[in-house]
Amino acid sequence: MEMHTSYGPLSIVNEPNYSFKSADNARHYAIEIRLADDAYISSAHGVYLNEEAIAVVGASGGCSAVHDNSACVIDDKLYLAVGDSLACLSLSSPDRLLWSVQADMATCFGIYWADKQRALISHGELLISRLSTDGKILWQTSGADIFTEGCRLLPECIEAIDFNKAVYHFDYLTGSLLRPLFYR
Repeated sequence: MEMHTSYGPLSIVNEPNYSFKSADNARHYAIEIRLADDAYISSAHGVYLNEEAIAVVGASGGCSAVHDNSACVIDDKLYLAVGDSLACLSLSSPDRLLWSVQADMATCFGIYWADKQRALISHGELLISRLSTDGKILWQTSGADIFTEGCRLLPECIEAIDFNKAVYHFDYLTGSLLRPLFYR
């Protein structure tokens, strides 16, 4: 995944074989950030800024891969979905990790920014969440099944689709279901 920022080109890469605290990794990063307290890391994503390997971030939970919605940049901050967590990294400071939070009990599939609503939205396997830019969970909501069929930001609501193709429309402000479910 590549993005252009005011700090230069930013790349996020999968690091499925990365071993924390090992000298035997194919790539080396300026800092290692483990978001999981336990020994098991299911996902690791490397962060490059101006082609410099600035950080590798690892988390537990369900395995996640890098894709178009794995990260977003707001001002000088990178918001990154990895495993079951979200991390906020500074692009302007060597003290990179600003905060992290477990955003889903299983897997955080993606992170989105709704500029008009000033809303940071997490698409999790079990939960759709709204967070503040300083990492506070403002609300979380679930569905009848897992949200594996997509999530997108619409002008008036957040749309999430579960495994059974049920379509949910959630309010940006409260997370409430706005209309009855329908199926695709």
